[in-house]
Amino acid sequence: MEKGKITSVQMMLLLYPAITATAILLVPGVTAQHARQDMWLSPVWASLIGFLTVYVSVQLHRLYPQKTPIEYSIDILGKFLGKLVGLLFVLFYFHVTGIIVREYGEFVVGNFLFYTPIGFVMGTMVFVCAVAVRSGIAALGRLAQILVPVVIVLLVFIVILLFPDMDLENMLPMLEKGLLPSIRGAVTPQSWFSECFLMAFLLPHVIDEDHGRRWGNIAVVSIMLTLLMTNLATLFVFGNTTANFVYPVMSVVRYISIADFLEHVEAVVMALWVVGVFLKISVFYYVVVIALARWLNLSQYEPLVFSVGLLLFLFSNWSAKDLVELTHFLGTTGSFYLTCVQTVIPFLLLLAARWRKRATPPPSAVSHEKGK
Repeated sequence: MEKGKITSVQMMLLLYPAITATAILLVPGVTAQHARQDMWLSPVWASLIGFLTVYVSVQLHRLYPQKTPIEYSIDILGKFLGKLVGLLFVLFYFHVTGIIVREYGEFVVGNFLFYTPIGFVMGTMVFVCAVAVRSGIAALGRLAQILVPVVIVLLVFIVILLFPDMDLENMLPMLEKGLLPSIRGAVTPQSWFSECFLMAFLLPHVIDEDHGRRWGNIAVVSIMLTLLMTNLATLFVFGNTTANFVYPVMSVVRYISIADFLEHVEAVVMALWVVGVFLKISVFYYVVVIALARWLNLSQYEPLVFSVGLLLFLFSNWSAKDLVELTHFLGTTGSFYLTCVQTVIPFLLLLAARWRKRATPPPSAVSHEKGK
């Protein structure tokens, strides 16, 4: 179906924005509500789900190489149950991609394009991502290879510019109420780390798939360090008031003022974020199209791209009526919803696959019994 190939490094560079693009905006505020001054620890606990998800994805790929979760769900559970699980994955990624598009629209309209219809903002992004997805996984891999390093360098530079406004005492007293607050603060970020299951759809297209687990773990570490850095930056500037902001990172960037010359850096942050969200939506969009094509047993996915884009636009409008409802969902039931589908269900599939492999005798044993 898909002839394009990517390297394991490109896979890592696709996973990085697919998780951090929206997480760096919302995670600091949501985490601070539970962890307060210990919010910097929460990404560390949350990353454990990321490592588990990478392990599960790689093990399933080794058992069923060159197959996506849609296909090996049928091999593991049988045609009827496997098709149901495959349909669950398809509908889930439709829904989640619609939520991501809605997050993008709400942020852009709420912070910059105040008088632009949100439908226009979301529709244009979906169309651009559709063109990228139709170009194939190899094009997405090269885009990530070019854009992600630039985003990382500029993000680190922006954090350095915040040094004059930082107060290290804002993180004191450390662990005032023990580890529990920071663990509670990790509940929401861990749902973003569960999105590492995207690599299960990318691994069949990786050339050096033997290095997939290593670069998947590197992606988790990179994401954890990025969230740790953004949490610390907002904590050092805002302290415990971080929980009062919907987009703490965007608010903290407005504090940058170097010699009354370097100001209004939020425009740069906006540009970086749009690049990251473009890659994030494109990866999720690609997974939706591939999953649907595999579920329908189609030989090509390209004819589905633009029709799926229309459905994603509709899902983005149905996902939430406003930003308040969307943020509430992501901070409460959404955390368990994302983790259940992307970590718990694949883990159960892995257990079932290993039990099935052990219960099925090897071909040599079967032929030996027949010989007797």
